[in-house]
Formats: sequence, C-alpha cells, structure tokens
Amino acid sequence: MCISLPARALDKITLQLKHTHQFQFAGYYAALEKGYYRDAGLDVHIAEGSDGNEPERSVSAGKAEFGVGNSSLLLARLAGKPLVVLGVIFQHSPYVLLVGKRSGTPDVRDLKGKRVMIGSLIDELTQADELIAYLNKEGVPVSSLVRVDHSFNPDDLAKGKVEAYSAYLTNEPDYLDRIGFAYDVHSPRAAGIDFYGDNLFTNERQIAAHPGRVRAFRAASMKGWAYAMANQEEIADLILSKYTRRHDRQHLLFEARQMEPLVQPVLVEIGYMNPDRWRHIADIYADLGMLPRGASFDGFMYSTDPAASYLTWLYRALLAAGLLLVGGAAVHVSLLARERRRAAESIRQGELRFRTMFEEAPMGIALIDSASGQFKDINPRFAEITGRSSEDLKRGRCDDITHPDDVAAEAARMVQLGAGSIAGFKSARRLLRPDGSVVWVDMSIAAIDPNASASASAHHLCMIEDVTEKKTSEALIWQQANFDPLTRLPNRRMFHDRLEHDILRCRREGTRIAILFIDLDQFKEVNDTLGHQQGDVLLVDAARRISGCVRESDTVARLGGDEFTVILPQLGETGSVGVIAQKILDVLQAPFTLGQEQAYISASVGITLYPDDARDIDDLLKHADQAMYAAKNAGRNRFSYFTPALQVAAINRMRMTNDLRSALKGGQFRVYFQPIVHLRTGKIHKAEALIRWEHPQRGLVSPLEFIPLAESSGLIIEIGEWVFMESARWASRWRRDHHPEFQVSVNQSPLEFQREGKGYEGWLAHLRELGLSGQAVVVEITEGLLLDASSGVTDKLLQLRDAGIQVALDDFGTGYSSLSYLKKFDIDYLKIDRSFTRNLAPESSDMALSEAIIVMAHKLGLRVIAEGVETHEQRDLLLAAGCDYGQGYLFARPVPAAQFDAMLMAQTRALAAGADLTSTAPRWPA
Repeated sequence: MCISLPARALDKITLQLKHTHQFQFAGYYAALEKGYYRDAGLDVHIAEGSDGNEPERSVSAGKAEFGVGNSSLLLARLAGKPLVVLGVIFQHSPYVLLVGKRSGTPDVRDLKGKRVMIGSLIDELTQADELIAYLNKEGVPVSSLVRVDHSFNPDDLAKGKVEAYSAYLTNEPDYLDRIGFAYDVHSPRAAGIDFYGDNLFTNERQIAAHPGRVRAFRAASMKGWAYAMANQEEIADLILSKYTRRHDRQHLLFEARQMEPLVQPVLVEIGYMNPDRWRHIADIYADLGMLPRGASFDGFMYSTDPAASYLTWLYRALLAAGLLLVGGAAVHVSLLARERRRAAESIRQGELRFRTMFEEAPMGIALIDSASGQFKDINPRFAEITGRSSEDLKRGRCDDITHPDDVAAEAARMVQLGAGSIAGFKSARRLLRPDGSVVWVDMSIAAIDPNASASASAHHLCMIEDVTEKKTSEALIWQQANFDPLTRLPNRRMFHDRLEHDILRCRREGTRIAILFIDLDQFKEVNDTLGHQQGDVLLVDAARRISGCVRESDTVARLGGDEFTVILPQLGETGSVGVIAQKILDVLQAPFTLGQEQAYISASVGITLYPDDARDIDDLLKHADQAMYAAKNAGRNRFSYFTPALQVAAINRMRMTNDLRSALKGGQFRVYFQPIVHLRTGKIHKAEALIRWEHPQRGLVSPLEFIPLAESSGLIIEIGEWVFMESARWASRWRRDHHPEFQVSVNQSPLEFQREGKGYEGWLAHLRELGLSGQAVVVEITEGLLLDASSGVTDKLLQLRDAGIQVALDDFGTGYSSLSYLKKFDIDYLKIDRSFTRNLAPESSDMALSEAIIVMAHKLGLRVIAEGVETHEQRDLLLAAGCDYGQGYLFARPVPAAQFDAMLMAQTRALAAGADLTSTAPRWPA
C-alpha cells in the first residue's frame, strides 16, 4: 500500500520505560538504531524507569509523550486518566509464580499459609493483580498467604526465605537455571486468566494535538519490534554496547527466546489488540472488586479519526460537463435537441462502461488522495482483499492497513511520486486485515494528475492483486528445500549455509567452532527387524534427544539416513565439546519405545574443530567423518577427535584400496599353503589356502591390512572367487600326484558367505570342469556367522553338504561358542584357536579346555584341528588328548604352491625310505 508524505522536521519526544534497560524493550532500541524514528520525523529519547507506574505518571504529567505499561492501564483509564493504548507488544503477560520444585505433582494450593513474594505491598497495581486473580480462582485467597514485600532478588526463593516468588518468565528463570535451582512455574493462563503484557500508550492530549506524530511513532515502533524479534543477537549486542551492561549477553538472548511465545511475532501482527481481550481483563478486575461489572472503556484503544468523504475529481468533471450540456441545450434547444440527447446518452453509456469495468475488475482498484492518503473510491475486489468494507476504508487512510515493516520503504517511493520524479511504481507489499492476519499483494501505483501534485487535488490510482497463496507456496518450497521433512531439522543444504555463516562470524570474532558427526549404531538392525515406519519413529526421537543436548543457538541437522551433525559455534573451552558429545551418547543409549517394542542403539561421534583442523567446509566434514569412523572402529558408543594421523591413515587406506582394485587384474595376488598334519602319523593330509598380496612397491602386504579394505570395498567377492579357483586347481594336482583324498581348506569372509542371491553354483561348476569331487575342498567359516539364524545361512550350509564340501569352524572357543550351533548345523571340523594352543601345559586351564573341546567334538562326530602348534611339547599334549590334526610353525610356515608341492614330494620320498614321520617334527624344505 501507500502512505502520506512524511514530516520534514524532527519532533523531540520521550518514551518512558517501566524498568531499566533490557531486551524487554528491544523494539524501541531497534527503531532508534535502524533510523525508523528518524525516517518518521522523530527525535526519540528512551528513558529508564524506577517502578512499574512511572510511565503512567510521566505521560499523565506531560513529562513523557509515550510510555510502556501493563494491563493496569485499564484501571487508570476507568479511574479518569485519559490514557490510550496504541498497541500491544506482549500478547500474553510474562508474570508467573515461581515455586521451589518438590516431589509429586505441583499444586499451587500447597502455598496456603506459606511465605510468598507477590508484587509490592504498597502498590497492588504493578504485578499482583493477575496473580492474585489466579490464586483466587484456584482457591487460594490472599488472606491465606503470608505476604512478604518483594525484594526482586531470586536468591530469596533459592535460599528458602520464601516459598513462592512472583516473577517475569523472561528474566528470573535464567538466574535460577544458572545456579542449578529447580523450580515449578505457575501461570495465570493455566486458569484462563490471560492478560496483555507490555503495552505502548499515550494520552488523549497527544492524539488530539499531534495525530500524525502519534501515528508515525506507533508505526516506527512496531517496525522496530518486528526487526528486533527477527534479529535477536544483533539487538542484544546493541543493548550491551549502547544501553546497559547490567546483564550479560547470554541473559539477553535467554530473555529474547522467552519473549517469542509471548510476543508471537509470526502468528500475530505486533501491536494487534482485541477488544474482547480487554473486556476479559476488565471482567477479571471486576471479579477482584477493582472495577464495576460491565464498565465501558470506549476510547481506550487507539484508532484514527474518521475523515469526511467528498466526491472525486472524476465526478466533478462529469457534473461540470453535464451542466454545460444542460446550459447549451437551454440556449440551443431547438437546434441541438437531438445532439444533446445523443451526447447525454453517450456520456451515460461511457460512465456506465467505466463503472462496470471498475466494479467488476478482477484486481483491487482504489482512487487515493495523494496529500491526505484518504480513499476516494474503492471497487469491491479491493475491499475483499483488505478484509474491510468500502465504508470502513473510506473512514481511514491508506497507511492504516499497511504492514509496519513496509511503511519506511514505501514512504521513500511516495516522496518521489509526490515530487514528480516518477510517474508510478510497482512493489510487493503486506496489508493488515482487521483480524490481524497478513495478506501479500502485488501493487501498482500510478499518478493520475501529476501536474496537480502540489495541490489538494492530486490523486493516484492504486491497483492490487492478492498473491498470498503464491507467497505461502514459496515459503513451503523453501521449507522443503532446507529442512528434513521427517525430523524437521535443517537438511544438508541448510547445514552448509549455517556452517558457512558461523565460519564467517568466527573469523570476525576470533572464536572456534566444533562440528560433531553422529552416526547411529545398530540402526539398520532396528529398521530391518521392526520396519521402516518404526525406524522413522526412532529417528524423530533421536533428533529430539540430540537437540535437547545443545543450546538453541547451536545447529542440529540431519544429513540423511541415520547421520546427524551438530554445529557448536562461539566455542569456549574445547573440553565442553567432549561433555556435550558424551551427553549425546548417554541420551541415545536410553531405550526407544517403538510401538509394543523397545529398541536399544548407540552412536559413534566424530569431532573436528575450526580453524584447528581445517579452514574449508568440505575438509571439516571429511575430517569429522574420519573421526566418526575412528570411533566406530574403536568399538562404537564413543566419540573421537580428528587427528592428522587419521587423515594420513585415510589417505593410505584410499591409496591401498585403489591399488587393490587393480591387483587382481595385475596378477599381484599369490596363494600360499600351510600344511595340516595328521598328528598320529605325521603325514600331511590337508592344506589351508592363504592369500598374499605382492605389491609392486610395498612388497608382500599382510592380509590383516588389505582384507578389511577388500571387505569394505566389496572386492572380497572377486578375490574370494580367485582364491577358490587357484586352490581347486592345486587340489586337483595334489590329489592326482600325492594322495586321492587330499583336501584344501578355503577361508570365506562373512561378507562372501552372507551375500544374498549368490550360492555355490559357480564353485560346483568349476569342480566339475576339473573332475574334482566336493570332498577336495573344505570351507572355513567363523562362529559369528552361525549367530545369523536366517534361512540364507542354513541354505548355503545345506548346499555345501549336498555337494560333498566339508565345513570347518575356525577359531573355535574365541567367539560365540554354543553346542546348539554344532548340533543344528552341518559342521565337520573344529579348529582350536591358537590362543589355547600357545599356552598348553600339563594341568593348565588351556589344556583342560582343549581336552574338553576334543572330547565334545568326537562325541558329536567332528574332527579337531589345532592351530598355532609351535613346539614338540604342544604336539605331544594334543596327540595325547586325542586331537586329530595340527597346524603351525612346528610343521611349516605358509609357503607358495610350488614350494608346498616340493614339500609333498619330500614326504613321499621319506615314506618310501621307511622314515617315521612321528618321531620328530618334520622340517620340510621351504
């Protein structure tokens, strides 16, 4: 919309506050600092107050033009003081009753007979009225309390001097939180007593003498409030630098956050007030005996004086033309009668067409006096968009329906229009409807008679189109583009924007930032077991728990899946980061209720610091991710800080993984074989195939280094296939050349064994090509695989059994050993882990365990292979215990296939010569 031209001179006025400077009055500081008062032609002085009634006294006495007061202004008005409320700042009063926290359900009726501080004992109208009404309604009359004069020191509540303490919800709770005092809050709103909070007011003399100044001051103040609530940190810094250091920054921001649900800047237009709410407040005062029932407070709420209506210039021109026609007809009636009737009809038809187009136009159209801002003519669509009748609009001015935030910008354009420097302009503006709602419009302003701009007859045409739905859609699209739809947390895009913003501020202020990368452990199991719907419930609850561990100024985001991030800006001591990370770990360990089930998860947290660890966003996130994986690899349910060593290790893993991708095609893998010796005869009956990587630069790489990388990259599948093919080829040769029942054991990674949709058809086809039976191969698996009781595991074991391929359970005794597994699944061999063999001695616990394993296995029809046999004593003890086979350095280290072949030939020659292979440990040629 538009406004009338601003005043040229600066009027000096005073705004009287009711307390000392704090965020409670932030909007007025913002209006002064941002120049809104200056643009409105005002030089404003903001005066501190000593008590809640000082604004009323100062405005009534003429010491101040404007003041800030609470709902007791209504009492003053009905007591004969001509006070007028210009606008409501707090839609809900901040006054509450604080009571020390006790066990059980809080009940305000427990205060009977207790010492309380509720307002001043001298002046009941500053704080006590709505709280006393609340207590009366809850059955706690003031006479049942021991009233103590208010000290306004929350320590009196914390130290037990009083049981209850009337307070501002925006202030005192912060003091109590800081000292760790637990309390309950009793609000009058719980009993339906809903007073307004801070109200901007003046008196009737100001409105009568300076209506334009009052209107301009109100508009600038409301704009200041809208800016302050949208830029809380900036205004907190402004208060500290220019007004007071009585409170620290943290307290000012606490106050700002507490004010948001009271001011409701998003839901309600700042300054909006409802006559029904004032009637509600008057009824409460009547219940207290402070006002007569049904008292009238006409004139208490501010409104502009109605302006007299008059005809538009257009109709005056039409009337003049009509009179001229009538005069001409009177003189020339005989000659021009036909022409006069024809002209009159033409004018009438033209006016009818104009009026029809004006009335039926799909957009809102209004004719406005440029000097006064009054509406002269309005079509129905214009009235419909603004939510008012044509009569209501004509009684007011165009700036009455304009959003305060748009007044200043529009004023500058109107100055240009009035000066004739522009013929019109277009803009997007917000209009205020009577119910407080906001409607967005695309507006076009055009001067109708620019040559008369300096006179009272200058007008302009205003055309508006309702685009609220479009704006709402744009806001929804923005929300969807920047926030996760499930958890309502910022998404990856918004996370990057906020991190970039925090880094810029960090550079200015010389502070540090911590970034936490959180990955939920065991979430996939919950998703797979209970379903994705319950998984979503867990994610929402996890997001809530993580958000509860950090400050409101921090950012918690969901990057996707079960990955969350936290930005901790303005970091003090880095030790506090560890405290927060541990707090997050602790809250995520608590059980999650998912329907009828409970789920338990943990988290792995990686921490990186700016600018210590990196100065680039991508590097920071990469380092946080590396630290998270370090925490996960260290056992999960812990946090880890990024260190340069992690980066070096990550680079090495990346390079080795890249080299691993070309190793198979480059022929760099070798299969080594270690003999498995029959302990009773000393003969080599079997061999275990072990892969080695002969790197062109690094040399021989240990499987402990590259097997985990092969598993994480998925290359283990191709590598496992190659190892089987090579092992089968050598098994075929050794069965032909040395013994028809020779066996080769092949290790299978859990990743290979558990992959879905892939059986052993390829292996079996290869055995058929070589003419080998399944008995030539033994598949070694770990106990952990048997924990998965899925049909896939069972089916694969059955497929091996049907093909004649035997199964060995590797590292038995170190994992989840269970007799039920051995009974349920088709297992042929148990391999005693080297941790038992290493410490074998007569009468030792390891010996007892080994004997028990051997006896148990034989009872179940299984044969036993002992790993890690390195001494004669170990071999003899195992043989005496009935162990079937041995494997270890006593017999031979793993060797290439050609050397193992030579070992078998040496054995054949020794047997042919009648050598006793059990007399000494064989030392086969390497």
